Amino acid sequence: MTMFLDMILGRKRVLVKANERVLALYKGAVLGIFGAGEHSLPNRRGLLELERHDMNRPVFASAYEKPLFDGLPEVAQRELTVIRTTAREIAVVERDGELYTVLAPNQKLVVWNAAGPWTEARVDLTERLDIDPELMRRLTRARRTELTTAFLVNDGQVGLLFVDGTHQRMMEPGMHAFWNVGKTIQVRVVDLKRQSLDVTGQELLTRDKVTIRVNISAEYRVADPLKAVSDVKDFADALYRALQFAFRQTLGTLTLDQILERKVTVNAEAAEKVRADMAAIGVEVSAIELKDVILPGEMRDILNQVVAAEKQAEANVIRRREETNATRSLLNTAKVMAENPVMLRLKELEALEAIACKVERLTIHNGTAGLMNDLVQLRDK
Repeated sequence: MTMFLDMILGRKRVLVKANERVLALYKGAVLGIFGAGEHSLPNRRGLLELERHDMNRPVFASAYEKPLFDGLPEVAQRELTVIRTTAREIAVVERDGELYTVLAPNQKLVVWNAAGPWTEARVDLTERLDIDPELMRRLTRARRTELTTAFLVNDGQVGLLFVDGTHQRMMEPGMHAFWNVGKTIQVRVVDLKRQSLDVTGQELLTRDKVTIRVNISAEYRVADPLKAVSDVKDFADALYRALQFAFRQTLGTLTLDQILERKVTVNAEAAEKVRADMAAIGVEVSAIELKDVILPGEMRDILNQVVAAEKQAEANVIRRREETNATRSLLNTAKVMAENPVMLRLKELEALEAIACKVERLTIHNGTAGLMNDLVQLRDK
């Protein structure tokens, strides 16, 4: 009966579920938004149109958004919340206490009030680009970091913040996050700890026209981070080239023998110039030293031959010295025996004892008085 009556009156009953909202249009005009329940709506000649919205999808997306707000602003305000950002704003939108989304500048979001409650926090990008650490953690957990940039500065380092190419400030160790919309954010991380720089395999020509390769080492630390990154493109490369030039100046004035005979380092004038040049860009250089001298293969062979000849000559000198000392000792012994008959007899007895230990029988003629002058007959068993 009810359905028959509705047909006569040109109406239609529409059932809306608890998790739904229905946007109705009649004769092409917005009729209204209807919540949970049964509604009798005009439908003459079938001109009623229905657009159902699931509250589990809280964003209001409809081709009839503008007609709704223009024609029925009270209904739109009752059912919907509009969040809009300006050109210099970011909006952090929460739904029932949970972070829902982040709106970039010049964006709009329309959500169903029934899917809320909704809250928003706006950030004015003209005042600050930093993101509160707690907010950054929430953005990370919600996987809403597309509008952010994060930088880590470790202990012993300093971060230099540049916005659109202009230095803003230095950053202490820790995690730092920024909104990256509308501006270019750069952070240069500079290590402040003392470091070592090695310049290896540098070829140079000595004063006596020998080509050698050297390894150089220097210790340095960054004293002024802003100068170090602003005055030169790469301060480590600048130090590298300064060391190259200083050692070429020093070693190029020495012969190969001079380089090998003593531990050569860069001369004081060249070292001071390196330190002064690097101090001007905020880098403090301490120790500078030559670590290795590497000779060409043929030069190593020649030097090895020279060293071998020198060692052989030293061995010959030592051998002759020992022979001379032995001869001198024998001469002194002979002199003592000639001047002391008792000493001569003792030597004879020592010789006799040494011989007697090696044979079984020893026959001595004419007694021991003429032992060194008469025949000593040795006869085996």
